[in-house]
Amino acid sequence: MNSFYNKEELLSLGLKTFGDNVLISKKASIYSPEEIVVGNNVRIDDFCILSGKITLGNNIHISAYCALYGRGGIIIDDYSGISARTTIYSLSDDFSGDCLIGVMVPEKFRKVIYAEVKIEKYCQVGSHSIVLPGVNLSEGCVVGAASLVNKSLEEWTIYAGVPAKRIKQRNRDAILNLIKNLK
Repeated sequence: MNSFYNKEELLSLGLKTFGDNVLISKKASIYSPEEIVVGNNVRIDDFCILSGKITLGNNIHISAYCALYGRGGIIIDDYSGISARTTIYSLSDDFSGDCLIGVMVPEKFRKVIYAEVKIEKYCQVGSHSIVLPGVNLSEGCVVGAASLVNKSLEEWTIYAGVPAKRIKQRNRDAILNLIKNLK
């Protein structure tokens, strides 16, 4: 038994579009598939949740137990990856203390923040990390394990911590040379 959907099964999911060599675990949960775009060479592992407006580019891996809440929009560009047990939020309740919180509370008593999350090319988000609404991970940046990303990050830089702080620059030329050799 194959644990990934075959092409016919992928078609039956109702995704907006999907490319070639797409591997989505049969144990993943897909909500609002009509809003989800999946590029070529994408793998989504067991127990992932994908919900809302999500666009995945090419050569992307979403590791086991990740959650992508895309009601405000999530874009993940080519050659990027999300490590196990990471959560990306493009929406959040307002925790300022001025309103009620939770999906079971009537909308008029809540304030929900919607803001697109963009993860540009060549980025990697380490396991157990959290990315909050409105954040942009610029090209080539890396987030260390168990980090909280609550603001946009500079390109080709490594970050880690709670909240995520700059650690050092990443070698842009070396990475781009490796990518050239893949083609």
